[in-house]
Amino acid sequence: MNKLIFVIVFLSLSLNAQVQQKKVPFVEVLEYLESKHPYQFNYLFQTIDEVLVFYPPEKSSFEDAIAFLEKHTELNFSILNDFVSITNTDTFFLCGYLKDIETKSPIAFATIQSKNASASSDKNGYFKLEIKKKKETIIIRHLGYKRLKRAFRFFNTETCGTIYLVPEVVKLQQVVLSNYLAEGINKLYNSSFQINFSEFGILPGLIETDILQTVRALPGIHSVDETVSNINIRGGSNDENLLLWDGIKMYQSGHFFGLISIFNPKMTDKAILTKNGTSVHHSDGVSGTIEMHSSEDINDDFKGSIGVNFLNLDVFADIPISTNSSLQISARKGLSDFFKTPTYNSYFDRIQQDSELEMNTEDVNNSNIEFDFYDTGLRWLYQIDEKNQFRLNLLTVSNELIFDENATLNGIDESRRSSLVQNSFGAGLFYKRIWTTKFETALQIYETDYKLKAINANIILNQRALQENKVSETGVKLNTTYKVNEQFSLLNGYQFIETQVTNFDDVDNPVFSLYVVEVLRTHGLYSQIKFLSEHKKSSITAGIRANYIPKLNKYIFEPRLSFNQKINPYFNLEILGEFKHQITSQIINFQNDFFGIEKHRWQLSNNTNIPVIQSKQVSLGLQYNRNGWLINGEGYFKKVAGITTQSQGFQNQYVLARTDGDYKAFGFDFLARKQFDSFNIWLSYTYMDNYYNFEMLQNNNFHTNFDFTNALTLGTTYSLNDFKISTGLNWHSGKPTTRPISGNEISGGTINYESANSSRLKDYTRIDISSTYQFDVSKNTKANIGASIWNLLNQKNNLNTYYRIDNNDGLEQVSQASLGITPNVSFRISF
Repeated sequence: MNKLIFVIVFLSLSLNAQVQQKKVPFVEVLEYLESKHPYQFNYLFQTIDEVLVFYPPEKSSFEDAIAFLEKHTELNFSILNDFVSITNTDTFFLCGYLKDIETKSPIAFATIQSKNASASSDKNGYFKLEIKKKKETIIIRHLGYKRLKRAFRFFNTETCGTIYLVPEVVKLQQVVLSNYLAEGINKLYNSSFQINFSEFGILPGLIETDILQTVRALPGIHSVDETVSNINIRGGSNDENLLLWDGIKMYQSGHFFGLISIFNPKMTDKAILTKNGTSVHHSDGVSGTIEMHSSEDINDDFKGSIGVNFLNLDVFADIPISTNSSLQISARKGLSDFFKTPTYNSYFDRIQQDSELEMNTEDVNNSNIEFDFYDTGLRWLYQIDEKNQFRLNLLTVSNELIFDENATLNGIDESRRSSLVQNSFGAGLFYKRIWTTKFETALQIYETDYKLKAINANIILNQRALQENKVSETGVKLNTTYKVNEQFSLLNGYQFIETQVTNFDDVDNPVFSLYVVEVLRTHGLYSQIKFLSEHKKSSITAGIRANYIPKLNKYIFEPRLSFNQKINPYFNLEILGEFKHQITSQIINFQNDFFGIEKHRWQLSNNTNIPVIQSKQVSLGLQYNRNGWLINGEGYFKKVAGITTQSQGFQNQYVLARTDGDYKAFGFDFLARKQFDSFNIWLSYTYMDNYYNFEMLQNNNFHTNFDFTNALTLGTTYSLNDFKISTGLNWHSGKPTTRPISGNEISGGTINYESANSSRLKDYTRIDISSTYQFDVSKNTKANIGASIWNLLNQKNNLNTYYRIDNNDGLEQVSQASLGITPNVSFRISF
């Protein structure tokens, strides 16, 4: 009987609950509340017509009942004395409690912001925010925590739910000198240079933010032949530079066979140049490291740009996929398929100098010359949650040159096609996990492939020659970062790299084929500590890297140090040092490799005739910064051992030499800059004394091929609102060269040379100018127009000279000229 009563009561309560949970016309609920409470409701009939709603909980107070109806009707209730006004509005309210994800403690005074309103959390972490549209994205900020971006629909609107914020791990990398050379170029506490492209101003001769062209403007950085693919950092050869795009190592750096960078700045947020004191998690690059980093922010709205200049057309799009994921796409293509501009013609004339395109035999003429280049990039960003971040990177680059060689043989016109292709592909996966406020890990996996291929059709000899140089590399890196306290952090990690280099030569008449594949694997373990004093006056980064190369059975230990001390508010002292190594280098077998246009082949160390390259470097610097004045001086000593004569590009008596040695560089980099309100002027000067030592050569100690003893740059920029203009002078000592002995130039069919690199070319001088102007097209669309002139005075600079014996057994001098006056114009729309 008792069980039967219990069942009846239970069914009765359940039925009553079901009745209570059934939606009813809104007017019935209002009449019900008026009968229970001393309030009357005012509204328009059309406001509540057809609105259905649940009854508020039976024991709710009047205020709780109104809050319940606001949440379930999306209507606005205003209480005034004994009346309640009900209006239809697009305004919604969002509430919640902010807490620390680790400690679960409330977060007070955080800023919660929608498009048109903002709020602040109280001591309990509670906030209430007005929302105009349900499609809005909410941004939550608090000092010491990672910024949180979340769409309205992902909040718990039924109740004021808890939202967890992730503490921001303090980065010890700090800016010590801002606007070092121009706006957006900063010097960090570890003495590396950071270029922020979102803040970048203007430099002489540049209207597009070409990454490698910008790096080349810094003191101590030169280019032996004006190209970005031959950047020389403190006297090193270009193959001694480590290039990283979002952690992916790149073996190709330039379009137009080196005249412009392959890295699209629209896909790149910042670049970092390190000349000394490199972090232990980087290997390779005995002369320097250039890192390109893309933005980690996930945008809420679609962003894009379309730009064109006298060389190429490019597009960029940042596409939100969801509130925690976005896709970035970029593409760039040369304009030569459509028309050829003065800039294109100047660049093309430059690359074909001293090549088969320009200097084919008298009986052969070239026609149907076609050149094209393009690059495409893709990045997928996915913020899995507050603790997990994922990124995918893809990059493909291509340069292609095609032409026909024509001749008349035995009264018959013959034509055969030759081609040269240089391309690269890079792919990378990045995963970061924040385990606690003190500990995080980052895993990087990448694959990079480079290929240079030439098919040379020789009509006169009825010969087809194929040359290939390929690099395929896979890398894995795991970093762990532990923040001991506000001053100390500890980095530990492991890196594995497998590099395969292939060289292939194939000739059909006479038949000859050579196919060489080499593989090296490298393991690296490293540990590094960072310290930043409480008042940020002292910064120390010190660590050691241990490398093992199994195939060569070689262990290499590399200590690294970066120390910065703020002496007083105006002076900074820095001490840097590092040991580094690399197992790849570039050689030039013959001057006519790959038509003479791109002569460098990548090769691997083998511990016999090609050693592992190892470097040691130390530097001491002092900076003064006050009242817009910046004065920076840095002296250094650098030794690089294990270089080969084939990698140095000799074109004198040592062109066929096969031996190894080292070079030593003593140098001093100086910069003086003065900033006014809208005007900026700087003077940079570099002194370098750079000597080879090849014990097996007769003349074993002489200036290197990259020794610019003196180099000076004078530049100015002026900004007025959205208008910017910049001009600059570049001057440096002539490149070392070797001349034949006057009066006895040729003996026994060979050239008699003076001592190696005992002469110099004439000094190099160039003046550049550039200007940009930005204006609004509409509320969300901006346009930017720019114009520049490279080598404004059309100065005739000789970049290189070498000698050879011609067909009449006479001496022939071959010279390579710099770019002449080269204008460029750009136009970009950003939306």
